Amino acid sequence: MRVVEVTKYGGPEVLRVARAPEPVAGPGQVVIGVSVVDVMSIDAQLRAGWGRDWFPAEPPFVPGTGVAGPVVSVGDGVDGSWMGRRVAALLPGGGAYAERAVAGVETLVEVPDEVSSRQAAALLQVGPAALSLVGAAELKPGAKVLVTGAGGALGLAVVRLARAAGAHVTAAAHDPAKRRAAAAAGADDVVGYQEFPEAGSVEVVFDGVGGEVGGAAFELLESGGRFFAYGVPSGSVALIDLAEAARRGVRIVGMEQVQFAPDTFRELAGRALREAAAGRLVAEIGLEVPLERAAEAHAALEGRRLVGKALLLVSDQPVDPIAATSLPR
Repeated sequence: MRVVEVTKYGGPEVLRVARAPEPVAGPGQVVIGVSVVDVMSIDAQLRAGWGRDWFPAEPPFVPGTGVAGPVVSVGDGVDGSWMGRRVAALLPGGGAYAERAVAGVETLVEVPDEVSSRQAAALLQVGPAALSLVGAAELKPGAKVLVTGAGGALGLAVVRLARAAGAHVTAAAHDPAKRRAAAAAGADDVVGYQEFPEAGSVEVVFDGVGGEVGGAAFELLESGGRFFAYGVPSGSVALIDLAEAARRGVRIVGMEQVQFAPDTFRELAGRALREAAAGRLVAEIGLEVPLERAAEAHAALEGRRLVGKALLLVSDQPVDPIAATSLPR
């Protein structure tokens, strides 16, 4: 089968198509015929060599942690009714950039008929994270919320959910196209990062950027506010004075809010797909390219010009059994 490997640490050009043996499902596992691959910003960061203390995989390795497609075989101990069902699956150990992927049955989420495979892949990791973040914020109607990185896939989902909870949402993004997408997702106000002071004080910050942007967002928090730090595309977590946070009674919540045990992940992912089936949650898809062009997706993410999600489409699988017009792509 074809896979895309990180051949060495470096830029997008180190991603190369290679051949690998067909995988076999072990006990408690299934093999998925991959239709769509979810491309995450962290895939590009790991490819560049970031985070080796936490993610010790050495090249060559196959990146990616999320796929959607039909189950094509099952291992011992797995209910045979999974065969042929369309699923989305989390692959914590990587290996998603491939024509076939092995997943533990505990990470499988059945995709509702009303949801496209593209939407399922795009929401697989973004949906649980957004639901967890907005739920933990315990937003009340009228709460003043600031979302940084609001033009990315997770930022847009947070904007939608926070607005649905009745919050007044200010969306911040550096690119005009991203700000337009945030406005279309329901943001009450949109600002560039240079316009932060004009956003006024807020009660909750959802920081999907980190670094200096996250630090500037922290300065806008009212005393007793909540700061959710979950994004590091800037290369570091938000630059926050923890002593100052304690003095002002600000609660800082880190990456733990978007890291889940298997049961919690499945519950949240299933909920996200049910919300999608009901039309209440949609992932903005900004780029779709074939598997072999994964480098283009990484370049778009690193260039910070992508609005919403990047997906890889695997050509020898049925990408979507639903008409393209049935759901927003």
